[in-house]
Order: sequence, then structure tokens, then C-alpha cells
Amino acid sequence: MSLPTGEPAEVLDCLGQRCPLPVIALARRLPQVPVGTVVRVLADDPAAAVDIPAWCRMRAQQYVGAASVDGAPAFDVRRVA
Repeated sequence: MSLPTGEPAEVLDCLGQRCPLPVIALARRLPQVPVGTVVRVLADDPAAAVDIPAWCRMRAQQYVGAASVDGAPAFDVRRVA
């Protein structure tokens, strides 16, 4: 599966981290990037597939979609505000 947005501006490698660490890493990093920037989170915890889109809805950020990058699950989020 590929994403229509092209390459993200930044990649957070959260492989091997369990919930809620990937969401915490995203929450800490996203405010530091410019509005419109896409951040990709690599996360192999199955909960990330639910937690990251839910966090985006709660924080009014855009969940762009999921993909597989070199076999690793990846989740793209665009900073909206």
C-alpha cells in the first residue's frame, strides 16, 4: 500500500515501542514542525493502527493514511494547526 502524499518531511522510528509511546512521540514532535508538514510514524505495535488515527481526530490533525515501508507499518499525519 502506498500513500498519495509522497515522502514525509520527517520520520519517527517507534518500532519496538508499545502503546502509548508512538502516540506520545508524535504528540511531542508535531508541534515542532511547520503547519502542512507530514510526519511519518513507523510503529509495529498493533494498537498504533487505532491509536494514531484516534489521536488525530482528538487533536484536530489530519491522518493521511497507513502504508508499509520496507515491511514496517507506517502512519502519516499532517500538521493542520
